[in-house]
Amino acid sequence: MSQSSFQKFVVKKKNSAVKESHRQEKKKVKKERAAYFDKVKEEKYQARIAKRNIENNVAPAAKPASVKSKTTTTTPSKKTENKSDQSAMPLNKYMAHCGVCSRRDAVMLITEGKVKVNDKVLTEPGYKVEPTDVVFYNNKKLFVTKNLQYILLNKPKDYITTTDDPQGRKTVLQLIKNATTERVYPIGRLDRNTSGVLLLTNDGDLTQKLSHPSFEIKKIYEVKLDKILTKGDFEKILKGLILEDGPVNVDSLAYADSKDKSIIGIEIHSGRNRIVRRIFEHLKYDVKGLDRVMYAGLTKKNVERGKWRILSEKEIRLLKYLNASKKKI
Repeated sequence: MSQSSFQKFVVKKKNSAVKESHRQEKKKVKKERAAYFDKVKEEKYQARIAKRNIENNVAPAAKPASVKSKTTTTTPSKKTENKSDQSAMPLNKYMAHCGVCSRRDAVMLITEGKVKVNDKVLTEPGYKVEPTDVVFYNNKKLFVTKNLQYILLNKPKDYITTTDDPQGRKTVLQLIKNATTERVYPIGRLDRNTSGVLLLTNDGDLTQKLSHPSFEIKKIYEVKLDKILTKGDFEKILKGLILEDGPVNVDSLAYADSKDKSIIGIEIHSGRNRIVRRIFEHLKYDVKGLDRVMYAGLTKKNVERGKWRILSEKEIRLLKYLNASKKKI
């Protein structure tokens, strides 16, 4: 599906109201990012002050011996407990930070008894992993990943979005095998016959954020139907449909090509399985082609089909603070 046809969809939507909406959204994101950095600076400042106070603190000499004894027995234990809490990490989060898979997938692996901690099988994803613990998966010791990687792939058809496939089908990891030596995994899924923007990373926190429904990450697709989308069905989609798994609403809808009304541009933030295909199939249309042209503000511009590129530092920062006002996970 041509990129030029989708550009027409974008141009058509650039009226004054949409432009103003985009300006306000950018302004809001900048404000949230500035507030975040101010908060971080303040926390660092307060931490330095607290550390300085502790270093200069002199215990009062007039305190009774019983109070001193109580202080010496309780204070160190609290410090030890706090250090332990800060360094401990839930097992599923630990696996994500080791680059094994996402937190959600880690929960499945753990509950299936495929993970060992200190040579014992654990099935509780919330188990707190201490620095002294040794975690094994597939008989391999896991280490927290320090070298984080972020890769944007323009996925072609006939590749499945998984790390490996027992049936021997082609996977997206084969396309980026020369991108990094770190083990990365896809954020979300594109089915075998869907092409377009796909992110791969070993950053477990970012994966959890972009995958979680509460952050309402937006995606734009170009859809090629087997016939013209009628005005009536166009309006039905805009008003919202009731599918077998509940209601669904789109953020925006337009004809991508004024000369061919079987090509549709659709913007949506729902992450439900095959949601775009099911919207049109619900109205008796057959989806002949589906291409994701934008995901979380990233496009496949200058990335040919089947090729990839490394995200810039600016793009990574924007992803991490995207929709920062949304519900935290």
